[in-house]
Amino acid sequence: MGDSITENWARMDGKFFETTDYIGRGISGQTTPQMLVRFRPDVIGLKPKVVLILAGTNDIAGNTGPSTIEMIEENLMSMSDLARANGIRVVLASVLPVYDYAWKPGLTPAPKIAALNEWMRQYASKTRATYLDFYTAMADEKGGMKAGLSADGVHPNMAGYGIMDPLALRAIAEALGKPPSP
Repeated sequence: MGDSITENWARMDGKFFETTDYIGRGISGQTTPQMLVRFRPDVIGLKPKVVLILAGTNDIAGNTGPSTIEMIEENLMSMSDLARANGIRVVLASVLPVYDYAWKPGLTPAPKIAALNEWMRQYASKTRATYLDFYTAMADEKGGMKAGLSADGVHPNMAGYGIMDPLALRAIAEALGKPPSP
């Protein structure tokens, strides 16, 4: 469940989705409130064992207007609550590192992303969800995407997805090994 990063993952990195029974539910440009609206048909209605939620960067970029970190957290909590209430294990994926958005320069997203990721890590621990840390493997010293992992500093290329694939597989396996949350 996610935005263009998830949508492109399903398109570009076919091996991740084609060799598994995973379904990519990414829509380019979407923010967490938009994902929350479609969470029932795109996740709950499919009855998966696990949902991997990769969301928040477009909120920070202001794609649908200003969003606070608290607003993003509340939407992620709501998606997680809905999943757990329906017996679906949750993987909360960190927001990928971004130094600046080409379509909205000057927002200084790196510290906001770091704060949101830390909240997700703590929330996942508290709710028995699995935290998937893409950020650490993909961030450079300025909080942007490492050179060679993205053409635009936001969307992974094949090398970026090559880092993400095994991390996601491990997180999904970890989530499947946990009992469903009450």
